[in-house]
Amino acid sequence: MPTLDDILENIGEFDRFQKQTFFVLCLLSAAFTPVYVGVVFFGFTPEHRCFSPGVAELSQRCGWSLEEQLNHTVPEWGGHGASFGSRCRRYEVDWNVTGVSCTDPLGSLVGNRSSVPLSPCRDGWVYDSPGTSLVTEFNLVCEDSWKLDLFQSSVNAGFFIGSINIGYIADRFGRRFCLLNTILANVVCGILLVFVPTYLWIVILRFLQGLVSKGCWTAGYILVTEVVGPRYRRTVGILYQTAFSIGLLVFDAVAYAIPHWRWLQLTVTLPSCFFLLYYWCLPESPRWLISQGKNDKAMKIVSDMAKKNRKKLPSHFEDIKFEEEDGGKQSPSLIDLVRTPQMRKNTFILMYNWFTSSVLYQGLIMHMGVAAGNVYLDFLYSALVEFPAAFIIIVTIDRVGRRYPWAAANLVAGAACLVTALIPEDIHWLKVIAACIGRMGITMAFEMVCFVNTELYPTYIRNLGVMVCSSLCDVGGVIVPFIVYRLVEVWHDLPLVVFTVLGLIAGGLVLFLPETKGRVLPETVEDVENFHRHSAPKAKKIYLRVQTPEAARD
Repeated sequence: MPTLDDILENIGEFDRFQKQTFFVLCLLSAAFTPVYVGVVFFGFTPEHRCFSPGVAELSQRCGWSLEEQLNHTVPEWGGHGASFGSRCRRYEVDWNVTGVSCTDPLGSLVGNRSSVPLSPCRDGWVYDSPGTSLVTEFNLVCEDSWKLDLFQSSVNAGFFIGSINIGYIADRFGRRFCLLNTILANVVCGILLVFVPTYLWIVILRFLQGLVSKGCWTAGYILVTEVVGPRYRRTVGILYQTAFSIGLLVFDAVAYAIPHWRWLQLTVTLPSCFFLLYYWCLPESPRWLISQGKNDKAMKIVSDMAKKNRKKLPSHFEDIKFEEEDGGKQSPSLIDLVRTPQMRKNTFILMYNWFTSSVLYQGLIMHMGVAAGNVYLDFLYSALVEFPAAFIIIVTIDRVGRRYPWAAANLVAGAACLVTALIPEDIHWLKVIAACIGRMGITMAFEMVCFVNTELYPTYIRNLGVMVCSSLCDVGGVIVPFIVYRLVEVWHDLPLVVFTVLGLIAGGLVLFLPETKGRVLPETVEDVENFHRHSAPKAKKIYLRVQTPEAARD
């Protein structure tokens, strides 16, 4: 019997119909960027210091330059750069009194500079930035700096909860239904973020946005791989993730042009309204329709696909049915993920690699946002290296395999983080190059764990295995803001040392996984346990029942 993939070979595995679907879904992938890494620009922390009443007037009277004003009126300033004391403490003196000396203002006020008391920034802060961000609007600095961590952690918490629930909706009600509803919810939350006046509501809406946005991106990934033929499935999946990299470049340019976070939020949200037009141009997955017994609707989409591709649909197809070649169905259970030695090893290594990929990928982006260079240029450079990462994956996975490129990517990412930490701050260009190499390595690792995860689990538990392992990605996303933003206060490059350890361990663990190059997907736990053998399990297929004219007359 011919399979659905056989039909795609006749009517086009990646022709006009699939290319149109691929293009519109890639736009969706690119639009996910501001939600995933938006904290770099929405939560940008500019150089800042306490506002001290009377300092501006005194500086004007004395004719000080900005540097002279800072040296005279800001604690711990000069020679050592900005510190906690210079950003979060001020001299407890009255700058408005008369007779303050212009050459030694503190000496004229208290006599001994070393005995000047310090106090918190009771009157707010002065920010050296032409734009606005969450940090400048709500003063998320010093004692309240943890609130920026919570802002980013909330969206990752939404990812964690939403990926499970949205995955169920996509399997229960269809990919198209899931996409349209999550797009609508994401647009509503994104627009409300522009207008809510309080930090609490911003965190709540950010959580709700995370609740739907990652599930939306994942549903698009599933749909785009289900409408193409098997030869193109993996390449299309990688290119769908590459569209996210294009979104990084666009987001960087828009953020540079619009340095005010509320206007930026509105600008990146409004185009998503056009995605609601997908109601008329996006098909449902024929594979999902077949799995739900909706064969007539599936055949209509297959017919539309053939017409769009200008191919002739083979005649006499009466019905599509899903035939179980095995004796019966197996029910998925969480315990199956750790019941046997090979499954247990696969599960723990995959969970750790999902966690590490998320921590390093998001962490490197966040760390770049608090670095001393130009955040827009650094963001651009690090985004550009994601394209050679995708190219290397496409070239190597079917020639070299999965395991060695994946392990090398993790090892390179970890080593690059260590090199970046050891390079002196005054050689910023070299630090950027090393960080970009690390970003390229972890991008490769992140993209590879996505599809290798599916190749290491048997069919009946594959979705559950991917869901459980990838949930560690969101756990990492919840933790990483605290790793980056808290540890930089101890030592600016301390987060990179943590990333080094995580990356090197991940690279070593990958070598303990079996190679899946050229292997048929496993059907049972026994197949996984015997993965070192060359025998391949029999694949489960969607069959097309062909009724010939002779059979119809009978």
